[in-house]
Amino acid sequence: MLGAIIHLLRGVHVGFVLAREGGLAFVDPSQLPPHLRFALRIGRLLERPGLGDGAARLSKALTRLGPSYVKFGQFLATRPDLVGMAAAIDLEKLQDRVPPFPQGQAIRVVETAFGQPLRSLFASFSEPVAAASIAQVHRATVIDPDGTQRALAVKIMRPGVRERFQRDLQAMRFMARVVHALSPQAERLRPREVVEILARSVMMEMDFRLEAAAMSELAQNTRDDTDFRVPRPEWELTGRDVLSSEWIEGIRLSDRAAIVAAGHDSRLLGRTVIQSFLRQAIRDGFFHADMHPGNLFVDAQGRLVAVDFGIMGRLGVKERRFLAEILLGFILRDYKRVAQVHFEAGYVPRHHSVDDFAQAIRAIGEPIHQRRADEISMAKVLTLLFDVTALFDMSTRTELVMLQKTMVVVEGVARSLDPQLDMWTGAEPVVRSWITRNLGPIGRIEGAGRAALTIADVVTDIPDLAVRLKRIMIRLDEAGTGDAHRIENFARQERRRAIWSTLALWGIAIGALVMAFR
Repeated sequence: MLGAIIHLLRGVHVGFVLAREGGLAFVDPSQLPPHLRFALRIGRLLERPGLGDGAARLSKALTRLGPSYVKFGQFLATRPDLVGMAAAIDLEKLQDRVPPFPQGQAIRVVETAFGQPLRSLFASFSEPVAAASIAQVHRATVIDPDGTQRALAVKIMRPGVRERFQRDLQAMRFMARVVHALSPQAERLRPREVVEILARSVMMEMDFRLEAAAMSELAQNTRDDTDFRVPRPEWELTGRDVLSSEWIEGIRLSDRAAIVAAGHDSRLLGRTVIQSFLRQAIRDGFFHADMHPGNLFVDAQGRLVAVDFGIMGRLGVKERRFLAEILLGFILRDYKRVAQVHFEAGYVPRHHSVDDFAQAIRAIGEPIHQRRADEISMAKVLTLLFDVTALFDMSTRTELVMLQKTMVVVEGVARSLDPQLDMWTGAEPVVRSWITRNLGPIGRIEGAGRAALTIADVVTDIPDLAVRLKRIMIRLDEAGTGDAHRIENFARQERRRAIWSTLALWGIAIGALVMAFR
């Protein structure tokens, strides 16, 4: 009870700060029930005069509330289904910049993490070059045994930040439950799930070993891509609170003038941005979900280099097929196929009509083909698509929404480099290559092989299940002999069922392989 009162008071404080700084201007009253529309009007009366635009308002409010809420704002930037696309784009501008913590504290964190004095770890160690709510970055150098000197970026956790986040997350969980109680229709947007996703995301961001692992995985996935690379983590100098990685010398993608002055082809670079992202999402199912210009550089060789791997997205095979077939369907104007993909994936309930859904999708797709390719926004098409799916009771798919929002950012970055960029022509080679590889003969054979392995795993588990069943039977028999005969009959039936199940599973496996080679 006391905890609920404390969380309620914190929630009231959050609401007051948001109202005072104009952060409630982001809320669309048309989407609220009458009692919440009334509460919103009351809250708007508390706004201070002379406030800036939406992004500046929310930025000031969230910064005032602390680092947890700054991170929450950045997370909401990946959820346009919750705050709307316009608000999500504004939130993308939210700068996670706070004053650095003292150099002495940073050194203590490093020395505690590795149990050694700083001078034995690094040849040099600079003052902070960038600071955010969770961590700050220093430039350091190390000397290899052969005498080579290398520059590293050393990211250091802000002291006390974990405890602060845990406290604020408890308050957010409480507020999510309150939102659900006041507006049950908000459950479609899954406010409680959103907070849990944020909690997992932040907890992963606060273990730099996991960020290093994400960096390493992305580097492995893209090792054969000649136009994109990822800095190498320095594992010996990485721990939970410290992340060391290769220092990147390059030009930020936000500085187009410097890119052109350095002799790089900005049009080619814009194409690389969109294709690199789609390769990560569709080919690998693991993508950088924070690809704003501050996290992207072009190096001296003209390669795109990404940094900051705290926010990553994953797509399963089903989601990758879903995305690839949707994009190709729009490119080829095959709206019936786009609709069928939604139903096959189970995203749209079966009681709806595929033809009605295809008609709604046609209303999105046909206007595309009346405009020049460079005037078409792929991200806008996906946004409209998700708006239509809401009419057909499609539940929010968190992984697809994160993909959609990342695509909005990626598209903006690509078009800042080449305003005439044809997103669809740039996307088609990646999409068509994946579909040809995975839905063609080779993909079908590999799919059948995976199915056979899965069935084989089930079959090999049957003896173990039989042993467990026998142990249960013995224990029950020891507990009382009255039901022993009945249990024995049950066990006999289960053995027969297991034999027939085994035969059926092998039959399915053989049938799947035959179909694959037809």
